[in-house]
Amino acid sequence: MSFTNPLVYGVPCFLGLILLELTYSKHHKDKKDLYNKKDLIASLLMGIGSTIIAPLTKTIAAIVLFNYVYDVFNPEINGIRTNIMGWKSFGYAWYIWVICQLLDDFSYYWFHRQNHNVRFLWAAHIVHHSSNNFNLGTAVRNGWFTIFYKPFFYMWIPALGFPPEMVVVCLGIEALWQFQLHSVFVPKLGIIEKIFNTHTMHQVHHAQNIEYMDKNHGGFLNIFDKIFGTWKALDENIEIKYGVTHAPNSYNPLIILTHEYKDIWNDMKKSKNWYHKFMYAFAAPGWSHDGSSLTIKQQQRLNKKVK
Repeated sequence: MSFTNPLVYGVPCFLGLILLELTYSKHHKDKKDLYNKKDLIASLLMGIGSTIIAPLTKTIAAIVLFNYVYDVFNPEINGIRTNIMGWKSFGYAWYIWVICQLLDDFSYYWFHRQNHNVRFLWAAHIVHHSSNNFNLGTAVRNGWFTIFYKPFFYMWIPALGFPPEMVVVCLGIEALWQFQLHSVFVPKLGIIEKIFNTHTMHQVHHAQNIEYMDKNHGGFLNIFDKIFGTWKALDENIEIKYGVTHAPNSYNPLIILTHEYKDIWNDMKKSKNWYHKFMYAFAAPGWSHDGSSLTIKQQQRLNKKVK
């Protein structure tokens, strides 16, 4: 059975909603600066690049990697797909879809969290956080390199017996939810906040305020942030500053896409010790061998002591 990735329909909607939010913001005095023209153009160019690269990634993920893993762990025995652990591979019942979406969300949480905890991955993901604006235009400001390693965080799902095309659809649904979270016009949503990752929670995630950094990594649920200690609600008494502490300071898409890799290389040259070089590339962003820069956790601990 084959399915169409929902992003095929989502992309035209993204552009329409960006235009709608842009127009709406211009008619509100306190939100007239929500969009910066050059910043929006840079975001759209990077979004277009991701859209062009996506079909290649889908081929790698769905046709090659996911199908390979699915076939290896779920061989046909007497014409029936059977997992190597002994159960029948899963079909397309509604509850199987629900379970697959939950597993997808779990994978997204760890994929997203590692993008913030491993500097080499952060170099690809920082693109999405590099804008000082938080709007639907920022939602499409995606790095071109994350999509090459993202499938590896999900391949355990087809290994369990979930059809590869089901996993791809769930990935698309996750992306649709993530897009609409990038809006300041949606207030706190009451009881919905108990379960779902909402717009105000995602504002926290995009903030560079020290108490907000590396929080709210979830996809459409916030349960994994709460379980693993990375959840934080929006404090409306704190003025949010969006973006990153080491911004590319450029609207050139190529600089935005690659500036952190350049910074990693420059940091690796600070020490001749090979362990230090490795840590500059794969430790948490901000790690340094001489204490000249601090990781987010180190900064947050220091901030608590000062308070």
